[in-house]
Amino acid sequence: MKLAEIKRALLLLVIFMVLLTVIYPAVVTLAGRVAFPGKAGGSLIQQNGVVVGSSLIGQPFSEAKYFWPRPSATASDGGSMPYDPLASGGSNLGPTNPKLVSPDPGTGEVSGAAKALRDSGVTGPLPIDLVTSSGSGLDPDITIEAANVQVARVAAARNMPAPKVQQIVDDHIEGRWLGFMGTERVNVLELNMALDRAG
Repeated sequence: MKLAEIKRALLLLVIFMVLLTVIYPAVVTLAGRVAFPGKAGGSLIQQNGVVVGSSLIGQPFSEAKYFWPRPSATASDGGSMPYDPLASGGSNLGPTNPKLVSPDPGTGEVSGAAKALRDSGVTGPLPIDLVTSSGSGLDPDITIEAANVQVARVAAARNMPAPKVQQIVDDHIEGRWLGFMGTERVNVLELNMALDRAG
């Protein structure tokens, strides 16, 4: 190989390295911030000028006066922090794994979540998203059914009429993406913030 060819190859390497590792990411980042400033910034939710979370990442709520989210897979297997974005991922446990469902009542992730819901007064079939984590373990949303089964508990804990709590849930239903993809859902953080504002 001639020296001139090596120089051309090195020059192309430097040009493409600068183009693809500096210029292209900068242009895409700038375009995202201009076209979608909220989403590019992490879809952060603020309350009184203070960031309280993101609409994309779940938060743990366990008090009776709040709607409970999906369980978080990032807290399983000894994880110390639920909804930890650095540990995102499902548990990869099979449906018969004793860590999920144990013969001892109330133990195991799924049966433990089911027991907590039953103890809180939820009757009838349990929505699957209240006892299992999502694929990422960070899901901020629950189904409408999962919100509806919690209305009575939240209303009693807040001493609010159940129809008022139900109306707040109904006001926070997010439709399917593009009108047909996915399922209707409720963002738990935004719903709980609305409840706090309502009293």
